[in-house]
Amino acid sequence: MVYAVSNSEHLRRPIGLDTPRFFREVADWLLYRRTLNELRALNERELADLGLSRFELRAVAREAVYGA
Repeated sequence: MVYAVSNSEHLRRPIGLDTPRFFREVADWLLYRRTLNELRALNERELADLGLSRFELRAVAREAVYGA
């Protein structure tokens, strides 16, 4: 692995590691999973009230978290 080295040895980190972006992507993925699990917990009647069917749940959760 390639490292960027600064004057301070303790500040080394792998090149290309964008820590804030990484944590944002993990947080988005966790929100997607939580949203999908909540939608999957709904029964058929509740889904019908929302105008959804089971096969749409992943797309709806993805749109809710990541946008269109």
